[in-house]
Amino acid sequence: MKIKNYLQKIQKLIPSAWLERMQYIHCSLLVRWILLRGSQPLEFSQKSAMVFSPHQDDETFGCGGMIAHKCQQGIPVLVVFLTNGQGSRNADVESRNKIVQTRKQEAIKALNILGVETSAIYFLDKADGSLQDLKTEEKQQAIAQIAELLNSYQPEEVYVPHRKDCHRDHEAAYDLVKAAINQTQIAAELIQYPIWLFWRAPLFIMLKLPDIAAAYCFSIASVQEKKNQAIASYTSQLDSLPNGFIKRFLGAYEIFFKVES
Repeated sequence: MKIKNYLQKIQKLIPSAWLERMQYIHCSLLVRWILLRGSQPLEFSQKSAMVFSPHQDDETFGCGGMIAHKCQQGIPVLVVFLTNGQGSRNADVESRNKIVQTRKQEAIKALNILGVETSAIYFLDKADGSLQDLKTEEKQQAIAQIAELLNSYQPEEVYVPHRKDCHRDHEAAYDLVKAAINQTQIAAELIQYPIWLFWRAPLFIMLKLPDIAAAYCFSIASVQEKKNQAIASYTSQLDSLPNGFIKRFLGAYEIFFKVES
């Protein structure tokens, strides 16, 4: 945690344009290395899946290709959004409510493009940015909601952001989902998808050798255009994200990390 805080302080001293360029180069090199040397191919499975997304867009960026592949094969895929995606808390109530509705509509449109039925999309509506600060009672309630969905659908695979994803909501999402899986004791394979990990922090600091050994790459070439169209559906958010960051998810591969039982 001290290293992460130190890196964040350094980043604040660098002009934003320089920082974005440095992050893009750094991210590109890391992803290239993982794809060529630091991972093994992920074999496509016929297993049903439940995807947990902290915000509206994480699911499409991180595993939109996998979602599209499974839906194309008629495999059940459910997507659960943990927060309402309202973003800035400085806006007035009316503006925040409008943002929430806009992002829900964008999420439904994106997932429909990928092949997910609207009836298979769930919104838990926790406050954006709050997952790591939930009080004990709120945290237990969130775990119970997730556990109820897991029990109801019994997915064979569960996708969640990486436990070291350099974003408070993302890392908290992993902990909540992992706790719910332990509570239900369902026999599901837990698979992590990185969003901010390669962009915000050096791989050799954030990931240890066992983490890297768990990396897998998955070809999404046949559904790449479909994923890119789904990403483009998030019009309210794309302008606020670095171009280099978005570009990282427009390629022909997705990277996943398996969690050992």
